[in-house]
Amino acid sequence: MRMDAKKGDWVQVRQVVLTPEERAAQVPEDTRQVPLVLWIKGRALKAGRIGEPMRVRTVPGRIVSGILEEVCPGYSHDFGEFVEALATIGPQVRALAWSAEVAGPEVEP
Repeated sequence: MRMDAKKGDWVQVRQVVLTPEERAAQVPEDTRQVPLVLWIKGRALKAGRIGEPMRVRTVPGRIVSGILEEVCPGYSHDFGEFVEALATIGPQVRALAWSAEVAGPEVEP
């Protein structure tokens, strides 16, 4: 992982939106104990190092500030591990809703 960004690099910054003290009273206690954080990706407007303040221009053109967290961030989200029950539930629901014939040959009545 790169530790420094050049002007124009694709980066991710972290911005604290609300500190724990600023969180609403109706928020669950465990949630209220941590800050509300926003991660924003965009192009660096100046050179900087991880952990330093950084201003970025987002794809829509907004200028936002935050602490530089990552240079050239990727996308690491996924839909989790395979769950067998989710693979079979669609045909089962179709069989219940219409009939085994409509749902297809893979569904046993």
